[in-house]
Amino acid sequence: MGADAPVAAVERTAIKKVSVRLVPFVALMFFVNYLDRTAVSFAEPNGMGADLALTAAQFGFASGIFFLGYIVLEVPSNMALHRFGARRWLARIMVTWGIVSLLFTWVDSSGQLYTLRFLLGVAEAGFFPGAILFLSQWVPSRHRTKILGLFYLAQPLTTVLGAPLAGWLIGHHGLFGLEGWRLMFLFVSIPAILLGVIAWFYLIDKPADAKWLTPDERDWLTDALATENARKVGHDDTRDQHAKGDLRTAFGSGRVWVLALVYFGFVYGLYALAFFLPTIINGFQDQYDTTFSVMDKAWITAIPYLPAAVVLFFWTRHATRHGTRTWHVAGPAVVGGVSIPLALSMGSPAATIAVITVTACSIFAALPVFWSVPSRFLTGAAAAAGIALINTAGNIAGFAAGYITGWLKDWTGAYYVPLYLVGFFMLMSAVLMIWLSARNRTADPASGTDQEPMEALR
Repeated sequence: MGADAPVAAVERTAIKKVSVRLVPFVALMFFVNYLDRTAVSFAEPNGMGADLALTAAQFGFASGIFFLGYIVLEVPSNMALHRFGARRWLARIMVTWGIVSLLFTWVDSSGQLYTLRFLLGVAEAGFFPGAILFLSQWVPSRHRTKILGLFYLAQPLTTVLGAPLAGWLIGHHGLFGLEGWRLMFLFVSIPAILLGVIAWFYLIDKPADAKWLTPDERDWLTDALATENARKVGHDDTRDQHAKGDLRTAFGSGRVWVLALVYFGFVYGLYALAFFLPTIINGFQDQYDTTFSVMDKAWITAIPYLPAAVVLFFWTRHATRHGTRTWHVAGPAVVGGVSIPLALSMGSPAATIAVITVTACSIFAALPVFWSVPSRFLTGAAAAAGIALINTAGNIAGFAAGYITGWLKDWTGAYYVPLYLVGFFMLMSAVLMIWLSARNRTADPASGTDQEPMEALR
């Protein structure tokens, strides 16, 4: 590296360029991805449920069966990404899911809805863990929480922007001879196909191939990542030998499985809200004898997610500046687990949405910090498989949240019991995160003095 380019300055400019050139584009892909998979939640209370004669349990099953399709190909998809490169594989995923999503425009039975939701999961399989893996391979671990936090902003902003967009599209009922909810599916699907084509030419698999980096920046990123990966591979851990870069290692790592359970709890809460919040808001009309237009319901749905995006940004910024610590994940899990069961006991729509906002802030604060953990002790094929395995647990939670929430609502007649279950799973995540950190600190007392206690998870 040239003497005229001090290491600190090169590091700063390299990370800034990655943040500007890659993260916004991958976040846009995530925005469209999350909008396509949750569009069904906007469609159900705005005509689809009535047109297809869906019960709450049937809608829950349709919401959740997406994740069964996703689970089938999750790990194989991420291994294919590791082999063929993110540029080709993420582009392929986007185009195929956009095509399947487009077919929802013409669905006319619950059976067709189930089939397309399953196929949408198959088509999307591997996108989210692939995006996490891709971004993790561009920056050293000390910058990863910040980068993943910027990427994760796309998820709450999808609802902030997507709910009003969905409401606006649904409000154009009759355009092209389509019901409003069908029109929404048509127009939210096309961007996925277009972005997939653009991604083929725009994305770059590794820093060494990035022409928009200077030679010094390329050398620094390549050397920093190679040194970090070598340290992981060389680290001797006789308990689960997780540092070896093979598929067997990821599936044999107890830490990976515990992290999968932690993620399960968060994602159960995330999708219980994502799929059923519009339906809960629609129910306010009978519960409180009021009336909302389609756009009113869309804006109310968006309310919890704007504060969540703000909290996510500052929470991940704090974790980056002061070191990622166990309470950055466990703390929000406790707040979310306590708040969500209270939501329907507030006595007014405003108070209910306020409590749900607290829960949404908790979930989104923790998730990007959580995803900085697996890549601290996994590399190569083990990282691809381990991240996919953890995300598979999240997709099981996505199926369970949709189906169980709907089934419990039909059985009990209200959403009280389903939301208490959400609270239980989030508190479970907090307990497991604390236990995992304490277990590894006990096993390696020296890690307790590390400036970044999450390093104990190595």
